[in-house]
Amino acid sequence: MHLKRFFFRDGWRARATAWHGLGPLEHQVMGALWARGEASVREAHAHVGGAVAYTTVMTTLDRLYKKGLATRRRDGRAFRYAATATAGDLGRAVTREVVDGLLRAQKPAPLLSNLVDAVSDCDQRLLGELERLVKDKRRALQRRGKP
Repeated sequence: MHLKRFFFRDGWRARATAWHGLGPLEHQVMGALWARGEASVREAHAHVGGAVAYTTVMTTLDRLYKKGLATRRRDGRAFRYAATATAGDLGRAVTREVVDGLLRAQKPAPLLSNLVDAVSDCDQRLLGELERLVKDKRRALQRRGKP
C-alpha cells in the first residue's frame, strides 16, 4: 500500500513535526475534532472535561489552527473547527518523518538491523509480514521500471 505524503500549505514535514510536538491537551482537543468531525469551542470543552478552563480550550484550538492542524469556519459569532487530517494520516506522516530522519542521519544498515530486531522481539510473525512488504515493494518498483 502506498501512502501519499501530505502536502499542506506549509508542507507535510512541518505538519508532521507540529503533530509530534503536541502536548497532552492538544491531543485531547484533536480527539474531540476527530470524534465529532468538527466542533465548537463549547463542544471541544465538553469533550475534554471540566478540569480545563473554557478559555484554555479556546486558546488551544486557535493554536491548532495556527499550526495548520485544524481549519475553522465562522458559525454566527463563534468558530467551528475541524482537523485537517485523520489521526492515522498524521501518525503515518510522523512515522515517515522519523524514519527518513534516521536514514539520513546514519548508515542505513544498523537502523535496518535494529528494525528487524525490534520487529522480531515484538512478534516473530511480523517478520513474515515485513518480508512480504519488501517483496511487494520490489515488485512495484520493477513494474515502474526502477531498479
